[in-house]
Amino acid sequence: MVRALVCPGQGAQSIGMGKSLAEEYSTAKAVFEEVDEALGEKLSNLIWEGDIADLTLTQNAQPALMAMSLAVLRGLESEGFDLSSCSYLAGHSLGEYSALAMSKAISVSDAARLLKARGLAMQDAVPVGKGAMAAILGLNFDTVQSLTNLAQAQAPGICQAANDNDPSQVVISGEKSAVELAIAFAKEEGAKRAIMLPVSAPFHCELMAPAAEQMKIKLDSIKIDTPIVPIVSNVSAEAISDPDTIKKLLVSQVTGSVRWRESILWMAANDVDEIWEVGSGKALSGMIRRIDKDISLKNFSSAEDIKSAVF
Repeated sequence: MVRALVCPGQGAQSIGMGKSLAEEYSTAKAVFEEVDEALGEKLSNLIWEGDIADLTLTQNAQPALMAMSLAVLRGLESEGFDLSSCSYLAGHSLGEYSALAMSKAISVSDAARLLKARGLAMQDAVPVGKGAMAAILGLNFDTVQSLTNLAQAQAPGICQAANDNDPSQVVISGEKSAVELAIAFAKEEGAKRAIMLPVSAPFHCELMAPAAEQMKIKLDSIKIDTPIVPIVSNVSAEAISDPDTIKKLLVSQVTGSVRWRESILWMAANDVDEIWEVGSGKALSGMIRRIDKDISLKNFSSAEDIKSAVF
């Protein structure tokens, strides 16, 4: 088996995630404590006992989901798992930071602070109500991209394909009027569904340029090491290990498309035949199944999952 680990992105958060891990594994508990200390707040209390509306705020969800993925990894390691048994790591949007922390390219503390800053910067980049995102189901990426180009020309306003998730799921992002026009075009084109998403900002489009500038400043202030396992980048959809390239692409990621479908296809073409989703939820596994049904999948999000694993 050639194995890769993948880490989920925003939307996978849930109240109580990671609590069983912290109770079962001291190393997992230590991850949440390290994140709390890095942020100077009890994010773990919010994760385990708070209100989902507060946890869903971008600046909270991003470091929380990273902490969850790292806690799962620590649990796996406590049971004898060795990360060096993996050929690649990847993450969906913020999940790329989780993957980088797993691979020791950045520390857990730096990842937490970067993601808090990233969440705040992305939220502040566009006035509330100006931007929007929508999920287009049943059309492929090239078709959706042509529709966003058309909407951008006619609206006018920014409208771009933000997430190329799988062969039949593309998320678009931009100014609300242009996104609404793209939805209308998608329905005319025969999309199964074309719906607005309940998000607070239009992520992964040119409107996020101010956030990208903020992240460049933040990333320039930390040290990135060569990852012990190569990272498949959202931006390039191929494996990277050079610290300067990693830093550059993390900045580009803020405004660029998440090339998830292409990332999975790249891994499959490079002999990956088993992928573990490590963290909250199973959204990535669903996408991967639709991209390449021959890839074997496992999900790890609880102490029970880890205890029953064979590796």
